Amino acid sequence: MTISTRGAGKAPAVLVLEDGRSFRGRAYGAVGETFGEAVFSTGMTGYQETLTDPSYHRQVVVMTAPHVGNTGVNDEDAESKRIWVSGYVVRDPARVPSNWRSRRSLDEELASQGVVGISGVDTRALTRHLRERGAMRVGIFSGEGVADEETLLARVRQAPEMAGADLAAEVATKEAYVVPAVGTKRFTVAAVDLGIKGMTPHRMAERGIEVHVLPATATLEDVYAVEPDGVFFSNGPGDPSTADHPVALMRGVLERKTPLFGICFGNQILGRSLGFGTYKLKYGHRGINQPVQDRTTGKVEVTAHNHGFAVDAPLDKVSDTEFGRAEVSHVCLNDQVVEGLQLLDQPAFSVQYHPEAAAGPHDAAYLFDRFVTLMEGQRA
Repeated sequence: MTISTRGAGKAPAVLVLEDGRSFRGRAYGAVGETFGEAVFSTGMTGYQETLTDPSYHRQVVVMTAPHVGNTGVNDEDAESKRIWVSGYVVRDPARVPSNWRSRRSLDEELASQGVVGISGVDTRALTRHLRERGAMRVGIFSGEGVADEETLLARVRQAPEMAGADLAAEVATKEAYVVPAVGTKRFTVAAVDLGIKGMTPHRMAERGIEVHVLPATATLEDVYAVEPDGVFFSNGPGDPSTADHPVALMRGVLERKTPLFGICFGNQILGRSLGFGTYKLKYGHRGINQPVQDRTTGKVEVTAHNHGFAVDAPLDKVSDTEFGRAEVSHVCLNDQVVEGLQLLDQPAFSVQYHPEAAAGPHDAAYLFDRFVTLMEGQRA
């Protein structure tokens, strides 16, 4: 990736998909070139949380909402210490941000962090194309990076694919750290960071949980050294079929029957730990408006998603696994994709979406309370 942060607003830019379709526009953010997997996000707000979500590592995010950047960038809403998307595609960027917390424009933030983007693109047409053809490799080129499209297409097709990518360790913390409980400490949780968002341990801390965030490379001995009442596996990027270490680690936790909660990538890790397969979705679920039914209660939630892979588990029956009976607890109402799993004979469950509501609706906040209930039951 070659980057310049000068002259972004005036430089021509082109987006080239691996199937040969291209879109022309103007540079947005840094000028240069970048590659990744083209995906679209349906959220109308919360772009700062999206950009700083480590689950978007090596993805070029297309915003379906036409106006992006209206509220600028603040110093409070980031979910990690940096922007993780490899590229950003918008139709009509805000000319002047307007929000009482805004400190700088989105364009300035992208440029300062070296994120190559493109504006002036017909994102509706691009999204429809991705829905029909599926997520695929893409390159964004601006300034001196713009060349004839045959040359650019060849470079896009040389970029690595998301299938088979092992990325969790690239985004996870290198050193363990502690998020203290808010108020009286009730429980200790070991949280395995596969690409965790900052709001997730905060939601647990609000419930009296002291959270020990551990690297993706943590061992079973590392997990139990903190004497956890429960173990949490976070969201994260990449192909779950490559995540052999997290699967082995989770299986060790399941063997000890410690209360366990996983979200997003953690849901896929639980699926693999129970013997289910995973597969790549055609274009994935991304945004803050996905309808999911909790099959244990019948309640329908509006939820925040970011996943391009899913668990292949039967919807119509209880499955027998090495760790007891398991069932699909949540399902997406748009396409019947598995959105949650739970064990019936020991305290373990997971969901495929993001219950921390950053950004997104608060419908799924009860899942942290469900985790607390599991730990209370185990302690009793």
